[in-house]
Amino acid sequence: MRFWTGHLRSGTTPVLVGEGFAWGALLFGPLWLAAHRAWIPAALAFAAGLLIVALTTGASATALMLALAVWLGLSGHDLRRWSMRRRGFTLFEIIAARNEADALAKLLDRRPDLAGRFLPPGAV
Repeated sequence: MRFWTGHLRSGTTPVLVGEGFAWGALLFGPLWLAAHRAWIPAALAFAAGLLIVALTTGASATALMLALAVWLGLSGHDLRRWSMRRRGFTLFEIIAARNEADALAKLLDRRPDLAGRFLPPGAV
């Protein structure tokens, strides 16, 4: 069972963000953050990577890059939520579900007023 947080901003589709380790952030770092529109954390992670490459060599560079990747994996979803909060999204629901599809189904069961934001008009 995983936990998901639901975020809402006026006029947009609600966004579900999973809790836990972000494998995409571990593997792709700043690119994963940028893909999720977390621009400031993406830029800072990219700058940190550049500084590590420019200022260190050998095993210390490898260890620091690995530490940065693991940190991004551990905090990737939190950085994403922080960026969403800066863009005007508010946390409105916490959902426990097996996967994102089940979390979305539970969200729509609890909040049927949101169904129109996901489905085309007339499908509700």
